[in-house]
Amino acid sequence: MATPTRTEKDPLGELAVPADALYGVQTERARQNFPISGLRPLAVFVTATVWIKKAAALTHRETGRLDGSRADAIVRAADEILAGQHLDQFVVDVYQAGAGTSHNMNTNEVLANRANELLGRPRGTYAPVHPNDHVNMAQSTNDVIPTAIRLAGLAQLGPLLDAGMTLARTFREKGGEYDGVVKAGRTHLQDAMPIRLGQELRAYGETLERNLRRVTQAADFLRDLGIGGSAVGTGVNVEPEYPGLMVRHLREISHLELREGRDRVQLMQSMGDVAAYSAQLKVLALDLSKIASDLRLLASGPRTGLDEILLPAVQPGSSIMPGKVNPSIPEMVNQVCLQVIGCDASVAAAAEHGQLELNVMMPVIAFNVLLAGQILTAAMRVLAERCVSGLTANREQCAYWVERSAALATALAPQIGYARAAEVSKESVKENVLIRDLVRREGLLPPDEIDQVLDLRKMTEIGVPGGAHGV
Repeated sequence: MATPTRTEKDPLGELAVPADALYGVQTERARQNFPISGLRPLAVFVTATVWIKKAAALTHRETGRLDGSRADAIVRAADEILAGQHLDQFVVDVYQAGAGTSHNMNTNEVLANRANELLGRPRGTYAPVHPNDHVNMAQSTNDVIPTAIRLAGLAQLGPLLDAGMTLARTFREKGGEYDGVVKAGRTHLQDAMPIRLGQELRAYGETLERNLRRVTQAADFLRDLGIGGSAVGTGVNVEPEYPGLMVRHLREISHLELREGRDRVQLMQSMGDVAAYSAQLKVLALDLSKIASDLRLLASGPRTGLDEILLPAVQPGSSIMPGKVNPSIPEMVNQVCLQVIGCDASVAAAAEHGQLELNVMMPVIAFNVLLAGQILTAAMRVLAERCVSGLTANREQCAYWVERSAALATALAPQIGYARAAEVSKESVKENVLIRDLVRREGLLPPDEIDQVLDLRKMTEIGVPGGAHGV
């Protein structure tokens, strides 16, 4: 049975649109033109675009350019979307015509049709509220979409920082819990001097906090809005008071700290602020992935790996090997981080592909930077809740490995010299003898000094175990 349709007209002619659709003819053309990925705009991007339309209606009602009846209907329609209604009406593929005109018109048409319904008129009439003349009044895709990207990125910032700080705090708490566990350090994946498990875990927390500070700093540049630039940044067809009023209303609607951009032409030409923010998300992902990989290494085993920490078992690890449990959460985090790295590569390339007064690659920039923020936030939250919070130390295995580390010979160097300490290290490995036992056997140190020099805990703090000596 054929889907009922209505006929709408745009500058290219007539086209059938699903009768029950809130979107209209330009959205339907885009839907037909771009059957690319099946990916719809992320909800936060839809929200940010609707914020702009609501702010514009409020602004134009305030200036008198838009009558109260039309403005109020647009605001009511916007509020419905912001409350979670009609989200299925945003149907344009994320890979679409340049600049995001299709997404902008999708938003304009949905709001116009719903506003007209609220005023007692059927969908598709575009009277008394027209998508271009009223919903898009004094706007262009060229200033709406970059503003929406900035707003959406800032909307994601709070949850991302919260998730990151929770994960950092969880690592710090675990670091305090296991500060007394001395374990083997490793560099180049080879034996290195002892370190405390608490030191490793606290350092992960510090790494995350440093990254979050960098993300926050980069996000501050997103607060400068170029709305009011209209077609090329010059503000044609825009009232002089419009930019300031828009920023004021957007602050009130979004509860975000926002600023009126100093140079709207510059803010339209360049995607540099977004690219810089994306880059800091990537750097966060690089460090987060390294941490996840470390957790997998430290938990490897349980019989043939390091087995120094135990991660919570969240699901069976194999469909064929009974009893196998994998580090599933860190594995997920690694994959998320790889995706974020790919997202940033797309953003960086697209940011460079702007020409003259506009970057037409904004749709792919929007999708990738916002996807990166969304999945990083979720991954950090899950890592904290379902993995790190339940992490425990395998104290016996840590003690076992650290005592067998060939790098313990380093503590002998101030006493017997580097060359002789190197020989001891080699002999320990060759004969499979503990450094401590070899020192006793060879009489390399007085018996009462051996435990002082080879004090594992002291090796994890600044200083010379056993005291400094000239050789």
